[in-house]
Formats: sequence, structure tokens, C-alpha cells
Amino acid sequence: MGTDRFIRIALPTATVFAFLIAWTVYVHTAEVSAFILPTPMQIVSAFIGLVSDPDIWGHALVTVIEAVSGFLIAVVLGISLGMAMARVQMLEWAFKPFIVCLQLIPKIALAPLFILWFGFGLESKIVIAAALAFFPVFSNALVAFRSVEPGDRDVFTMLQANPVQRFTMLDLPTALPVVLAGMEVAVVMSMIGAIVGEFIGGNEGLGYLAVAMLQELQVPGLFAVIVLLTLIGLTLYTLIAQLRGWLTPWHASVAGKSRDG
Repeated sequence: MGTDRFIRIALPTATVFAFLIAWTVYVHTAEVSAFILPTPMQIVSAFIGLVSDPDIWGHALVTVIEAVSGFLIAVVLGISLGMAMARVQMLEWAFKPFIVCLQLIPKIALAPLFILWFGFGLESKIVIAAALAFFPVFSNALVAFRSVEPGDRDVFTMLQANPVQRFTMLDLPTALPVVLAGMEVAVVMSMIGAIVGEFIGGNEGLGYLAVAMLQELQVPGLFAVIVLLTLIGLTLYTLIAQLRGWLTPWHASVAGKSRDG
């Protein structure tokens, strides 16, 4: 068990180091300009300078607020609609054409419209983030609440369980692992939505800062912003993954990881 754990840590670490070394060697041997592809050390230097600037955290906070707000809106709407449509078949029949059309439309293509409707402030970025994060939560919630076994429902009916007991003791425990898996995807999509909104029509946030770096040809700084965005997204994803571990420790996906660790 100890050897397996060491290999799981050492192997990806070695792969990352090998990639960074190959990147550095390629840039130097091919004499690639830093305006096109800086070396990892140049990016690290730019990243240190970036995070040392107090103003950067104001931009980071704006992006986090947009992403988290959009994510929370998507979670509330996605779970509510998914649960309602799973329970009432006629609702799904009535709204299925809209659901299919909205799923087929590239959400990023709607970003300019959202900015036109909601302005250049936080509101439009939150709406874009919510739009991208909604469907992973909704589709998983719909499947999850439908997956409750009819036999289990019959048992609760025989036991004369009230709706609250049925929901808290049967529906929610059954659906929660799948819903949380959708939330892991949704939190990443909400970050993408916030950044895209800042790209198109922002005057603050890390997405806006990335565009400003590009316009000034500060390519190492642009990579540094991308690294910071990646770290923030990874943090949000890890929080949701940890939440899944806390709320569903009995589920096979979580229990299996615990046994492997």
C-alpha cells in the first residue's frame, strides 16, 4: 500500500518535471522568442511579481465572486428543476423543447447578449457563469432523482413515510453523489463563464487583466495570470470534491478512494 501511494505521487511529479525540462530545452534550442513562448522560469518570475502586486487580489476577488455567485445560482436552479421534472413527468414533456434547444446552443455565443442585457458590471458575468454551470447540475439532478428504485419508494409508502421523510431518507441520499459529481463539473464551467464575460466586456477581474497583458505584449505576465486562474479553479474544484467526500462517505466512489489511500 505504501509503495502504491509513493508511485501515485512520484509518477505525476516526475512527468511534470520532465515536461517543464522539455519545454525549457525546446525554447532555448529553437530560440523561440519570449513574446511567443516564455520559459517556465520566466513565467515563475512573472507569477511572483504578479502575486506581489496588491492590486491583483482585487481582480482575483472579482472573478471569484462572479464564478461562485453564478455557480450557486446554477446549483439552486439546476437541482430544483431537475427534482421537479423527475417527479412530474408532464413538466419534462412541457419544457423538453426548451431544454434541448438551450443545451444545443453554445453558451459562450450568448455571452455578448448577456452583456447587452445586463450591462458591463458583475451582473452579466454572473449570468454567463450561471448559464455555463447550469446544465451539468440540472442533467445530473434529473438523472439522479429519477434513479431512485421504485421498490424503495414502495417500501417507504408501506411504512407510511411522509414526503419530508421520503426526501431526506431516500431521494436525497440516492441522488446526492450524482448531483455532487455534476457540481464538480459546474464549478469549473462557472469559472470559464466568468472569464469569458471578462474577456468580452470587463473592466476588472483576471480575465480583463489577461486581455490587458496580451494587448501590452506581456506574454510571461499573461501566462502568470493563466496560472493564477488555474490555481483558483483548482481550489474551487477541490472544495466541491472535498464536500462530496464529507457528504457521501458511504458512496463507492468516495469509499474506494479512502481504501486506496
